[in-house]
Amino acid sequence: MHSSHLLLEEPIRMASILEPSKPSFFPAMTKIVGTLGPRSRSVEVISGCLKAGMSVARFDFSWGDAAYHQETLENLKAAIKNTKKLCAIMLDTVGPELQVVNRSEKSISLQANGFVVLTPDQEKEASSELLPINFDGLSKAVKKGDTIFIGQYLFTGSETTSVWLEVFEVKEQDVVCVIKNSTTLAGSLFTLHASQIHIDLPTLSDNDKEVISSWGAQNKIDFLSLSYTRHAEDVRQAREFLSNVGDLGQTQIFAKIENIEGLNHFDEILQEADGIILSRGNLGIDLPPEKVFLFQKSALYKCNMAGKPAVVTRVVDSMTDNLRPTRAEATDVANAVLDGSDAILLGAETLRGLYPVDSISIVGKICSEAEKVFNQDLYFKKTVKYVEEPMTHLESIASSAVRAAIKVKASAIICFTSSGRAAKLIAKYRPTMPVLSVVIPRLKTNQLKWSFSGAFEARQSLIVRGLFPMLADPRHPAESTSATNESVLKVALDHGKASGIIKPHDRIVVCQKVGDASVVKIIELED
Repeated sequence: MHSSHLLLEEPIRMASILEPSKPSFFPAMTKIVGTLGPRSRSVEVISGCLKAGMSVARFDFSWGDAAYHQETLENLKAAIKNTKKLCAIMLDTVGPELQVVNRSEKSISLQANGFVVLTPDQEKEASSELLPINFDGLSKAVKKGDTIFIGQYLFTGSETTSVWLEVFEVKEQDVVCVIKNSTTLAGSLFTLHASQIHIDLPTLSDNDKEVISSWGAQNKIDFLSLSYTRHAEDVRQAREFLSNVGDLGQTQIFAKIENIEGLNHFDEILQEADGIILSRGNLGIDLPPEKVFLFQKSALYKCNMAGKPAVVTRVVDSMTDNLRPTRAEATDVANAVLDGSDAILLGAETLRGLYPVDSISIVGKICSEAEKVFNQDLYFKKTVKYVEEPMTHLESIASSAVRAAIKVKASAIICFTSSGRAAKLIAKYRPTMPVLSVVIPRLKTNQLKWSFSGAFEARQSLIVRGLFPMLADPRHPAESTSATNESVLKVALDHGKASGIIKPHDRIVVCQKVGDASVVKIIELED
């Protein structure tokens, strides 16, 4: 296991723990992905979420139609305008998700030690004895003794909102199960998860493709969260599909790892994907509970070394109904940061929770505290050691910029970039200070029309820890020896001053191209 980079100093002075936290413009270096839904779709609430620290808005197509999500997105755009806070868009696919259909929406009571039949006949009414499902291959996939979980929205591990079934026998297309715990299922739709069972359905369903082609293309989504990614081929197929849809060739694919198959093929998936989401809700059902932390630490380490963003889910479940997280959840958030995650994803907490803004705010505060004790020195050495030698030109510049910034105690690193790659490489080394990424738009043409690139690159850094983007004026080239670069630098410095990161007499490390050469320079500010 690769996680000796936990704490900065041990033991930590007890008195320092009681010191009040200093307010800052950036709630935390670790990013927060918020899922927008019934409780978080008004302009007012979304504005609150953005101010509290949400930098990526997730649209979950497991529920709600395109028109519903479009209305929410229009409100997000208005909130971005009001708050002047950048926010990226993530579309979350449904994938091969198995569902129980309850058309009558009546509550279904299930008693422990009783029996219930899972049937693919969706015409039948859902009841305590019979549950219709949306998949006719379950009877072929399971055998006696297998475990099946059914719950509303997500699996909490709480056996009052979900039911644990054991397969008793298979009768043609029906699966007869023993009920292991008493529960009442309420609502119209429940998710079914067959533990450690291969479900023979495509990772990108026809319905997902339709949503991406229409809603996704129309709104130029920044990220596609690919649910139930099981193989690298899933990512390749999704990328090929995106490249043929509107302007989505630049959309990044985040592979969602939520079962044993994804775990077994993790290394090849990581190589192919732009980032990883550790979906601990479903993973916690496929894996024994005592193994989940091992996978989290190992997967985050691999993502960090590959320089690819890693997102952790299901951290403050109890905040769906409560104003404060449990002590265990608060520790869990901090450990995700210390383990190396780039972002924390909130699902039910912001989607249907009673306290969406508070959830984001509290998670941000915990992340910020954990970042203060993150052992950057040890992490830096480990990351440099991991990189193959000879280093690439860009990798060498990035690591040098971070080393210089730490040695001179710089308050920020400013990086000029057009593709976003240089800034992401700097962020990979986890500097203790924010990286202001000045994205210089590039003019490009498809021989029919001219357009500027850059907006995608800027928004896509909103999921990377410590990276804060700015989109520069396109008239200022990224590679230049002229005074234009100085004026862009002045704009970046002014932004840093306005946001309270940069103060008089501070040192700043600047990373930019001058002609063909990449330059790292240290500037000291006057009054």
